Amino acid sequence: MIAFAAAPCALAEGENPLEIKAKAAVLMDASTGEVLYAFGEREKLYPASVTKIMPLLLFMEAIDSGRIALTDTVTTSPTAAGKGGSQIWLKEGETMTVDELLRATAIASANDACTALGEFIAGSEEGFVKMMNDRAAQLGMNDTHFVNCSGLDDDTTEHLTTAYDVALMSKALLAHERIRNYTTVWMDSLRGGETQLVNTNRLVRFYSGTTGLKTGTTAKAGHCLSASAERDGLHLIAVVMGAQNSTDRFEGAKAMLNWGFANFETVKPEIDPAAFTPVKVIRGTREQIIASVDEPSPITLKSGTKNNLETKVELAENVAAPVEKGQILGKVTVSAEGKVLAEYPLFAAEAVAKRTLLDMMKRMLAELTGSAAE
Repeated sequence: MIAFAAAPCALAEGENPLEIKAKAAVLMDASTGEVLYAFGEREKLYPASVTKIMPLLLFMEAIDSGRIALTDTVTTSPTAAGKGGSQIWLKEGETMTVDELLRATAIASANDACTALGEFIAGSEEGFVKMMNDRAAQLGMNDTHFVNCSGLDDDTTEHLTTAYDVALMSKALLAHERIRNYTTVWMDSLRGGETQLVNTNRLVRFYSGTTGLKTGTTAKAGHCLSASAERDGLHLIAVVMGAQNSTDRFEGAKAMLNWGFANFETVKPEIDPAAFTPVKVIRGTREQIIASVDEPSPITLKSGTKNNLETKVELAENVAAPVEKGQILGKVTVSAEGKVLAEYPLFAAEAVAKRTLLDMMKRMLAELTGSAAE
């Protein structure tokens, strides 16, 4: 487990190096979840089809867990066929595979395809929306409430989220690398080429390193976008909500991504296990134990500051037996310029049992025998 300190790379109060024409914006590190730039990020807004990031996450989780397969066949319900807005014009009773409906949802933002898949997983659209809200709560999306899986908002005032929450669910989705097979596709087709799919995210075609993710537009929401890109190991998420036009959302996202790639880098701290002193085990079957640490997860730094990283090892001098495998013995703290960036727990790599009376008698006998031999 890694505990990150509060936003060591965050902007100073009043500092704003970018001009983003939108109601809210967030730039987040997709690996660490650290917010690098933001304004209006907690304001509740309509997300339009950016909503579909959550269904896509649930679809990926269902596939990766084996609950559904890409080759499974889905039959279109009257509810799914009746969806308006962006669609692939599914007809009631028409069948498509999970893979085809995923392509329609991720590339063309098809409301009917998304609804059909949601019903396939949960049994009904209502059941799927409940899954969406439950997953949002698990992710800490505390200012989000979904009413549907499409993002259509003509008949609701309660389908709301925030730029920060959108970044959170985007981060969770990007952890499933399979999603890039869909979100990075510029053009595709269904029904033997009869139905053309064109990605609503034009950054897929025009921005180097793009990994996704999702656009959204309604009269209430304005123009929204969650855009992700990766360069030189740094994976960023740029969320724009409430832009007045499509150009502003794409230019805003590009500005944040460009600024992020120019000013930050991801590094993996170097932790030398040889620096860990043995921990004495009191009344244990072994006199000491060596601490271990998992491979450090990457952290985000301002460009050119990785040489300023400082590593501090805090380790218990002794521990009473019994010692369980995985028991925490201390921690490694990584900091820079006096700010804690990450903490990595040090743990017992193996168990040590408590000495029994018989063990102590054997040990005393061995010591006495050794003394006599001398």
